[in-house]
Amino acid sequence: MIKLKTLHNSTIVINADLIERIENVPETMITLTNGKKVMVAESADEIIEKVIHYKGRILKISGAAEEVV
Repeated sequence: MIKLKTLHNSTIVINADLIERIENVPETMITLTNGKKVMVAESADEIIEKVIHYKGRILKISGAAEEVV
């Protein structure tokens, strides 16, 4: 799960595994696998970094990251 800010500065939490697409139109719009769209304040690059960090934490907790090295 990743925390993001809406355009109205509310905090939302999105399941990173459900992100299908991220678009800049000019705001950042996330399309989830269920078709729902969410506009957020973060840039696409910021969201990608949050997803990478989230996935890295999961790998570290599971011990899988040590096996990759």
